[in-house]
Amino acid sequence: MAKKQISEISETVIMDAPETIKAEAPKQIKKQEPAKPEWEIKDRSYYLIGHHPLTFQLPSRHSLRKPLLWFDQEKGEQFELRYATNQNSPLVKEQKGQSTLGHIIFTEGTLFVPKEQQNLQKLLSIYHPLKNKKYREFDAQQVAEVDLDDIETEINALNLALDIDIDHAESILRVELGSAVSKMSTKELKRDLLLFAKRNPVLFIELANDENVQLRNLAIRASEAGIITLSQDQRTFTWASTGRKLMTVPFDENPYSAMAAYFKTDEGVEVFRSIEKKLK
Repeated sequence: MAKKQISEISETVIMDAPETIKAEAPKQIKKQEPAKPEWEIKDRSYYLIGHHPLTFQLPSRHSLRKPLLWFDQEKGEQFELRYATNQNSPLVKEQKGQSTLGHIIFTEGTLFVPKEQQNLQKLLSIYHPLKNKKYREFDAQQVAEVDLDDIETEINALNLALDIDIDHAESILRVELGSAVSKMSTKELKRDLLLFAKRNPVLFIELANDENVQLRNLAIRASEAGIITLSQDQRTFTWASTGRKLMTVPFDENPYSAMAAYFKTDEGVEVFRSIEKKLK
């Protein structure tokens, strides 16, 4: 009897069981958005970009003549700005009661704002539309990065200058000094090349890697040596020995730059090789 009851119960369980068992969908893990950098309470300094007068007054309130507005991209709204010394926020909509207006004045290109003046700091660091246009906030880490890049560029330029042969050195210096390089000794060329690399490393590296500089210098040297001749109107190059025309300079183009481009053509390659042999 007991076995019969167990059998009936088993059949009932099987009959009531669902035909399919649905697998639970995996829980979706929400991606955590990176936290916005917190505003740090600290003293801050600001400096004007480029040439600046002894004193400079930055716009500190909105007006028809000098609009001072901040656009909130998240809300798609525009807000009026105003520096009030007795308010906690530079946003006019958040200011309450009577406001005491203040001036923002840079002296000798700089402005120091202590940590107690949070309203002015936030106006200058977050909201003011002239930030990074007329002035920047001083950032010691950013300044260090720029200084490091400048030092590395200078070192690279000086190392490059040490390895350059004398003809290449003359080509580069001719861009800066003109025909005066023809009268300089090897030591003078090397010295002035290193000084140029130190003084303007970015331009030096650019010129050192520009093959047109060397080709242009070859054309100038050939002209100075009497191998080729440039007409008085600076429109035609000819062989000095025969008077045979080599090329016509395109209108409104530097003749020696045009000759450098000519050296790269099929016909110009042969002229280049011939000039190179005669200069040796």
